[in-house]
Amino acid sequence: MELSKIAAALATVMDPKTGQDIITANMVLHLKVEPPNVSFTLQLPKLDPEYKQQLNFACQEAVLNVYPDAQVHVHMQNPVAAPGAGQAGGPQKANPLPHVKNVIAVASGKGGVGKSTVAINLALGLQELGAAVGLLDADVYGPSAPTMLGLQGQKPKVESIYGKPKIKPLYAFGLPVMSTGFVVDPEQAIVLRGPRLAGIIKQFIEETIWPPLDYLIVDLPPGTGDVQLTLVQVVSVTGAVLVTTPQEVALADAVKAMNMFFLENVSVPVLGVVENMAYFTPAELPENKYYIFGKGGGKTLAKKSNSMLLGQIPLVQSIREGGDSGEPAILNKADELTREAWLTVARNVARQTALRNEMMGPTPMVTVKS
Repeated sequence: MELSKIAAALATVMDPKTGQDIITANMVLHLKVEPPNVSFTLQLPKLDPEYKQQLNFACQEAVLNVYPDAQVHVHMQNPVAAPGAGQAGGPQKANPLPHVKNVIAVASGKGGVGKSTVAINLALGLQELGAAVGLLDADVYGPSAPTMLGLQGQKPKVESIYGKPKIKPLYAFGLPVMSTGFVVDPEQAIVLRGPRLAGIIKQFIEETIWPPLDYLIVDLPPGTGDVQLTLVQVVSVTGAVLVTTPQEVALADAVKAMNMFFLENVSVPVLGVVENMAYFTPAELPENKYYIFGKGGGKTLAKKSNSMLLGQIPLVQSIREGGDSGEPAILNKADELTREAWLTVARNVARQTALRNEMMGPTPMVTVKS
């Protein structure tokens, strides 16, 4: 019996909760081969009987397909939660995305500040730096990802894993992407109450086959509403990136978004601030800067949030054109100044995320009381 063949066989077993194979998802521990015995521990987020039975049978079948005479012993365990994890010292909820290292929420206090533009270019920037990145367009009222990534009209496929339907994300420029815009007509008005919104966000997180990722970038709707509250309930959010423009009215609303993350029963760290449309630079005069919307709003918000200014994005025509054409600005290597501004944001987000993870444990998923 060869250990490598058994590991390869177990890699064909899919976790019905995440859609990932159990080897990639690091669910298999202490694999031992002492012919004819094969033993290992399967680390599960939950120990409900149906889930355990499905995986037990699937593991047995996978190993016996390679070694028909093997005696397969599967021990199942649930990771012990850290003391005091969760709200009011309660047990920590099971992580629905154990194969995603960091969930980064991109938020703003008001619409029109370019939050979706920041989320998409940030995701592509992190990918260019060598990370595995996914994008969840959670702006259910105005989903922009299909247009900005050239995915209009495409529909995600559904795959059955042990009889349970799972959604396969669409891909653009190497990014796995999910959005309400893939399942709703572009001209349809989206009118949903809180429970329906919560159900959509939970489905996008728990029932989508996200690959192993270093970062899942979540583009939130503007403001502080049901989607934001659902997100912190169903997944551990590593940190938030706040988007604002320099002007006072945008800054005032951004402070409200910041304060939501600082609520005692939410406690999501703010990684930093992106100041979008920081200044206007004409293409023919790249050295000139005109502060149309004022100056210093990003630094002020960064100071209030005790974080840092991650970057200043200029107001240039190429960014608008890239969003409308489905070719995000960071991919335009001919516009080096704008491209470098986006890469600066990506580098700073990566650095701030690493520092946050060195200093703090995972953010507990919480129960938000109305």
